[in-house]
Amino acid sequence: RTLSSHTNLVLSVAFSPDGATLASGSVDKTAKLWRVSDGALLRTLEGHTDWVYSLAFATNGNTLYSGAYRRIKQWEVATGASLADLTGHNGGVRGAAFSPDGQWLVTGSDDQTAILWRAADGALQRRLGGHSNFVVAVAFSPDSGLLATASQDKLIKLWNVTNGNLVLNLTNHTATPYAVVFAPNGTNLGSLGSDGVRFW
Repeated sequence: RTLSSHTNLVLSVAFSPDGATLASGSVDKTAKLWRVSDGALLRTLEGHTDWVYSLAFATNGNTLYSGAYRRIKQWEVATGASLADLTGHNGGVRGAAFSPDGQWLVTGSDDQTAILWRAADGALQRRLGGHSNFVVAVAFSPDSGLLATASQDKLIKLWNVTNGNLVLNLTNHTATPYAVVFAPNGTNLGSLGSDGVRFW
C-alpha cells in the first residue's frame, strides 16, 4: 500500500517494536503514526517548527522520539500527547536510535556531535565529539554496549556506551555513510554510502 497524508518530502520512518505501528517524519514539520495492518492513519503529531529528520521508538513501544532542528520531542504513542522536549543540540537532529536494553536514546546532529540521553528522565548523559562534519546516522549494538556514529566526514566511530570512550574509527568509506546497522549477533556492522555498502 501507499501511505499518503504528508504534504512534503518524507525524511524518516520507523517501526514500533511490535511491528504494528509505523511512524513517518516529514519536511512538512509533522510526524505521523500509521497502523501497519491496513495502512490507516492513526494520528498526526504536530509541534515541531522545522523538518522532522529522525524517529525512534522506545523499546517498550509506548513512546516515540522525533528529531528536528535543535530539539527532540517525546510523544505518547497511544494518545499522540507531547510529553517532553530534549534540548542540547545546536543543529538538525539527523539520526536517532533507542538502545535495546531500554536505557538510552542517542541522537546525531549537524553540530558534529552525538548525545546520549538517559531514557528514564531525558537527562543529557554524555556528548560524543570527534567528528568534523554532520553526524547523520547512529545505531546501538544488540547488547547496548556499543554505539556507532556515521558522519559526512566519511568516518564511522564506535563508542563504549558505559564510559563514552572511542573504541574504533572505521575509515574505508570514500563518501558519506548515510546508514549504519549492527548484525543481530553484534559481531558485524553494515554501512551504506553513495560509494556502496561496507561490512565490518
